[in-house]
Amino acid sequence: MFPVRRSNSASQARDVDTAIPSAPWENHTARFTAEWGPSLVVVTAHGELDASNANQLADYVQRCAAHADSVIVNLSRLDFFGTAGFSALHTINVRCAGAGVRWTVVPSKAVSRLLRICDPDHALPLSESVPDVLDGDEAPRRLIQLVPQSR
Repeated sequence: MFPVRRSNSASQARDVDTAIPSAPWENHTARFTAEWGPSLVVVTAHGELDASNANQLADYVQRCAAHADSVIVNLSRLDFFGTAGFSALHTINVRCAGAGVRWTVVPSKAVSRLLRICDPDHALPLSESVPDVLDGDEAPRRLIQLVPQSR
C-alpha cells in the first residue's frame, strides 16, 4: 500500500502524551491495525465494533491522528457495528476537527446500515474505499471549525 512509518522516524507529532501505536489493538471481538504513509494513516478495524471496544477505537484513532495530517478509518472489514460504534465515530469526528486533522470513514454494509439511521444528514465524512482516497478520487475532508478563531 505505502511505506510504514516507524515510531523512531522523524515525524512531527502533535501535542499528545502517547507514541505512535506500534502494535495492533485486540480484544475478543475486534482488532485495530494502523498502516502509515508519509502524512496519513489508515486505521482498519476487523470483527465487531460494540460497547466493549468502541471507546478503544476512538482512542486508537486519536493516538494515530496525533502523528498524521489525514486519517482513513477503514471499517469495511467489520461484520457488526453497534450504536456504540456510531458514538465512537462522533468522538473521532470531534477530536479530528479540534486537531485540524482531515479524516474519512470507509464503511462496511453493517456500518452503512446503521449510519442511514443515525446519520441521515450525512454529517460524517464517508468514502467508497481506501484506494479511492489514496488515488486522490476522494480526499479526507477538513470539517467545519466548531469554535470561531479570535480575530
